[in-house]
Amino acid sequence: MSRPQYKRILLKLSGEALVGDEKFGIDPDMLKYVSGEIKSIIDLGVQTGIVVGGGNIFRGIAASSYGMDRASADHMGMLATVINSLALQDALEKIGLQTRVQTAISMHEVAEPYILRRAIRHLERGRVVIFGAGTGNPYFTTDTAAVLRAQETHAEILLKATKVDGLYDSDPVINKKARIIKKTSYIKVIEQQLRVMDMTAISLAMDNQLPLAVFKLKDKGNIKKVVCGADIGTRISYDRSAHLSV
Repeated sequence: MSRPQYKRILLKLSGEALVGDEKFGIDPDMLKYVSGEIKSIIDLGVQTGIVVGGGNIFRGIAASSYGMDRASADHMGMLATVINSLALQDALEKIGLQTRVQTAISMHEVAEPYILRRAIRHLERGRVVIFGAGTGNPYFTTDTAAVLRAQETHAEILLKATKVDGLYDSDPVINKKARIIKKTSYIKVIEQQLRVMDMTAISLAMDNQLPLAVFKLKDKGNIKKVVCGADIGTRISYDRSAHLSV
């Protein structure tokens, strides 16, 4: 299948996705690979926004567990996402894509401030918009930022590229008999405490009926396959019947 099912999407990349075979930081080969995967959907005419995490450089919630003030740690984590955003921007532009980095924390010398109408205009003109610095507020993850930006820009689906090939009923690393869940609802994710996103992000997505696709990033072509409607990974959606029965 080569015909996209969506006009506009939001792609969530973890900072760890850029590590590749390294232990931390940014692997140039992985950056090149991710850029190629993104180009495959831009070539289809899909308007693409991206939120990238910063866990490969600094994770605020981990630092706070060692005694650092949570707000300070989270602000450091936000700056780490900007480093990743600029690296991804450079890699995308090297393969001929037009990009813009917008940040929730103003830093005019390196990126545009996040302005919703400007972001939508960039998307309409075929530019890849990379949203850095999370929501700009401590105590909120980049998963929450991804859901928020997806809603604000009217993305039709949120794509979460991960290290595993979907959502499982238990940790597949620990439990070899763990089964993949192909389709589920947000309410079941919350009830079963499935670790796909933090609960704030899940609740926000559920309240706004935002579809979510979870799939493995390192399987070449997966981003394009998901955008074109292939049965890849896990789909999470709003279950209207579950809410009507409450």
